[in-house]
Amino acid sequence: VRSARRLFQSPRSATGADCPAGGSSVVSVKMGLSSAAEIDGAQLCIFDLRRGQQEGQELDKILFFHPADCPILLQLSVIGLCEGIITFTRIFSPEDDCEVIESDKHCHVFYQAEPDIWMVLVVQKIKDNESTLRFGALQGILKESHSLFAMFHGPIRTLLDRQPSAEFARGHLHTFVTDYLSDFSVGKKLQLPTYRDSLTERGTVQMLTVSREVALEVQSLTTVLGSCLRNVICQSIVLFEDLLVSTTLPLDDTLNLYTYAILRLTPSALSSNGNSWSYLRKGGYVNADTTLSSANGAAAAERYNSRSRDTSPGGQNQMHHNFRPLQREKLSKGKDGFVAADFATTEIRGAVPLNPILWFHQAEERMYLCVYQHKNLTILLVIPASSLINGEEGIAHVKRHLLENASQNIVTVEQKLSRGWGGENAYHVGGYRYILSDPNRKVSRASPPGKVITLSK
Repeated sequence: VRSARRLFQSPRSATGADCPAGGSSVVSVKMGLSSAAEIDGAQLCIFDLRRGQQEGQELDKILFFHPADCPILLQLSVIGLCEGIITFTRIFSPEDDCEVIESDKHCHVFYQAEPDIWMVLVVQKIKDNESTLRFGALQGILKESHSLFAMFHGPIRTLLDRQPSAEFARGHLHTFVTDYLSDFSVGKKLQLPTYRDSLTERGTVQMLTVSREVALEVQSLTTVLGSCLRNVICQSIVLFEDLLVSTTLPLDDTLNLYTYAILRLTPSALSSNGNSWSYLRKGGYVNADTTLSSANGAAAAERYNSRSRDTSPGGQNQMHHNFRPLQREKLSKGKDGFVAADFATTEIRGAVPLNPILWFHQAEERMYLCVYQHKNLTILLVIPASSLINGEEGIAHVKRHLLENASQNIVTVEQKLSRGWGGENAYHVGGYRYILSDPNRKVSRASPPGKVITLSK
């Protein structure tokens, strides 16, 4: 922090006059930032400004750092610089968070995920204009990883308050964010997508346009899915390929669950060994008439589990089995059509599917996730956790009900969607390479991936 303050006290160090109070917290630094220059490749760190305030306790504020083998002194240098930048920019723009700092060789992208909990992505600048990165797109990576983490484990601050030593929070962040970053890993480095790799906008969904006839069939299916648990209404999301067909969840919860499905649960995700953006390239049109209403970490979680009786996301259900929803090798489709997000081994029943408990922020409720797949149709069924007294046994009952009562509806919808689906190039607009994003409705449409690669010509 002291070194960062000295950096910005220099009249040559930053264009402070370009950051008036209330303006955007973007500073252009016309000198190299030595803390980042010593690291080869991209870094991602998560730290808590409320921790490590006493001298000698600076390590306590670090919650996550990638790469994990980065020397501790260098980690402290990067985070100390970031903390200094945050403090400095608040002088000029107290109401708006710092978003990006550009130096000669690096770009620091900031995101305050929760009050005083910051995520920072440091990337090297490439002089090749073909590899231009938008800082908004990089910030989208930070937002997406935090939203997914909170959906499975709850807010980071809640984990820190539950266990002040932060051992449990660090353990889950280590495994979850490492698994998330594996989609961008090329060897030991992170390769972040450019606009020539894919025209996509994180934080949005891509929808499938359907006819009125098919829409009625989909509505009939969602009605059956909603009645899978007697008097309790279940919520659902229906996807065809990588496109959203219908949802009964609120907008933000739909977005988070859709993002997870595209990353890990759809047929292309389950069969893909490529990067996340390689199959996120599949853009689809939006229906304008439709409105979206690693070992140390696991050990830490296991140690904390022996002392915890919590049943919230990140509680007993997920902690006891070292639950890792983004670990590809733990995901599989069973013979019954249900996709298991993980497997738990018991002495009596052997290997059985583990259905995760999610926390839906907008719905303000804990939900079990049950995933069923028929050919190119994926159904995400979420059941209120409070309605299931026996947990996994209740889930088994819901699965039986779905197979007995919704199978014909599922087959019918899949057949009609397949007949009307013209493939990933069906929505191509000749002569254009485009992405259109509607931030208010959080939907987007884009050129098909096969067309995007012709930009290189």
